[in-house]
Amino acid sequence: MKPEAILLDLDDTILAFDAVYDKAWRTVFEKPLPQAGEIDFPRLCARLRKASEWYYGDPERLRRAGQDRHTARREVVTIALSGLGIDDRELARELADSYGEEKDKAMFVYPGAIETIRHFKSEGIPLALLTNGSSEYQRSKIERFGLAPYFSHILIEGELGMGKPDEQVFRRALELLGVVDPSRAWMVGDRLETDVRPAQKLGIYAIWVDWRGEGLPESSTVQPDRTIRSLSELLPE
Repeated sequence: MKPEAILLDLDDTILAFDAVYDKAWRTVFEKPLPQAGEIDFPRLCARLRKASEWYYGDPERLRRAGQDRHTARREVVTIALSGLGIDDRELARELADSYGEEKDKAMFVYPGAIETIRHFKSEGIPLALLTNGSSEYQRSKIERFGLAPYFSHILIEGELGMGKPDEQVFRRALELLGVVDPSRAWMVGDRLETDVRPAQKLGIYAIWVDWRGEGLPESSTVQPDRTIRSLSELLPE
């Protein structure tokens, strides 16, 4: 089915974001940090993953993190360090901020993503970008990678005052794109709960980007209409 319009997520759909997590932390750990003392970094990495899963697994904390990523990162690292018996907020701040800098440096556009977006735009299919987070941070990424010209509309949580999975965000995008029948639109994103589930509730054809290649979690109650590893799979053969 050729869609009348396509809604696209940004992070880990177009841009490698969480996908550069390991690379960014490896770079941080390679830096000399005198205040880090004798920290066992492999153990800290394991604690960081657990702390991140717990912290961002809560919808309200996730929403707040989108608006203030610096504080969220510092809180996650503080929790991870405490799991190692370390109570040092200055060290947590140094590690978190260094990680943020390295993550921003490591971000890149997935191969084939721009070509795919450009193809649909050339076909006359209007595109909307739907992304959570603060206006300043998300706009900086959109500008850095030259993405704005490809989209008819860009909807950012920090500018709308609401974000995914709020169905109003999807309704607003459909309205702006002139889509009357939601089933004629696609939503493409990497998050099952914030991209796929709410889109399907409205009748939108939802495509899940499984960039990890791990398949649906056994506990998932969401069944995407289609699963892809990268946007380039949407290009016609």
